[in-house]
Amino acid sequence: MGLNCMDWTPTISELSGPRYQRIVEAMEADIAAGRLVRGQQLPTQRALAKALDIDLTTVTRAYTEARRRGILEARVGQGSFVSETSARRAVDLPHPVAIDLSMNVPPHPLEAQLDERIVAGLEALRAQSGLTAFLNYQPPGGSVHEREVAARWMRARVPHAHADRLVIFPGTQTILFNLLAHLARPGDIVLTEALTFPGIKAAAARLGIKLVGVAMDDGGIQPDALAKACRTHKPKAVYLIPTLHNPTTATLLPERRSAIARIIRDADTILIEDDAYGLLDRSASPIANLIPERTYLATTLSKCIAPALRVAYLVTPDNAAQQEMRSYLQATVQMPAPLMVALVTHWLETGIADRIITAIRSEAVGRQQLAQRALKGLQFLAKPAAHHLWLRLPEGRPDVAAHLLRNGLAVVAGDAFTVDGTPPRAARISLGAARNRAELTEALRILVGALHKPADTRQIV
Repeated sequence: MGLNCMDWTPTISELSGPRYQRIVEAMEADIAAGRLVRGQQLPTQRALAKALDIDLTTVTRAYTEARRRGILEARVGQGSFVSETSARRAVDLPHPVAIDLSMNVPPHPLEAQLDERIVAGLEALRAQSGLTAFLNYQPPGGSVHEREVAARWMRARVPHAHADRLVIFPGTQTILFNLLAHLARPGDIVLTEALTFPGIKAAAARLGIKLVGVAMDDGGIQPDALAKACRTHKPKAVYLIPTLHNPTTATLLPERRSAIARIIRDADTILIEDDAYGLLDRSASPIANLIPERTYLATTLSKCIAPALRVAYLVTPDNAAQQEMRSYLQATVQMPAPLMVALVTHWLETGIADRIITAIRSEAVGRQQLAQRALKGLQFLAKPAAHHLWLRLPEGRPDVAAHLLRNGLAVVAGDAFTVDGTPPRAARISLGAARNRAELTEALRILVGALHKPADTRQIV
């Protein structure tokens, strides 16, 4: 249930234009200023009409327009609420972007109740020990209690997760950088899928580590190609995203996971398994369960709750590796933010985290269904609970991403994910990045329209 704001009365006398538009503009301004918070309930149309001394039809038209813009959501039998699905305000978007589908972030549906649960969680922590207790240095990698809670939560998918093999990091990017620094030296080779997460590319480039891409098909990395690459390159490690792969959404079937586990064991190398999206598709068992003794498994809350929590968990092959990774963490960023770790730990203990993830997964499914209808006739790869899809682009355009940007829509072209070779003619479309379904509908309309326009062959100078 959202916060109540039934006494909200907008100031519209200083605005210009039709009254219904002034109400909507006042609503947007009050949201931006923090006077209205996502999830707050608004007055009934009749009550607001009476407060403003205007016709009911004017308020009805205003609420309809607010819903169209995605800043208001109607719940049957309950009333109208400020949209909870806004990942960020439109005024935060860089010019000339009108809608940004470039960041692969989870949507925030009203049902997740994030605002309310953050407030309630912090209040619970304050009542238990006071918030200032989390403003000092904490053990690198989390306290024993925090690691025990995280390990117990993870064991539903990762039976070998235990506190003495787990390290809490401030996000997966920090995990990847520290793992590469630990496992490889400048000039060493690490294998990845032919298309991979740009974060691993950035970390490897900074450390002087060479990434070599391994051939993929629509089902993910090809085991035969991986075996050949291991024989040829003798890699220090293999980095994979086996579930809802970024950017293609490919999810490895069990037989491929078994084949890859055998290849990595036979090659006497190490697997870095990025399980960023695994909590969105719990049917897929991590490869780490097959070769726990040679896998570093990274699980983050960035893609299933919110990226700014900066809480991620690394399950190591053994206790010695756990101690080593805690030392690397301490040497680089000291520790994750204690207050965020405490909040997440509270959510894990009370079951709130799972309820949030369920709501976000449900919203992701709804957005994928919306995209399936909007993109009918186009070629793309997608999975029901993924936050993104991989769109195959038509021939004949020199720079599709730039073309879309001129139409006000930001996406990420295939070259951002390419490890080596020719970039594919494709783009990642991040459905979760839209502030709400209304904005996503508009973004997909722009996308389809732009792809059907003749190519713009003007020179940009």
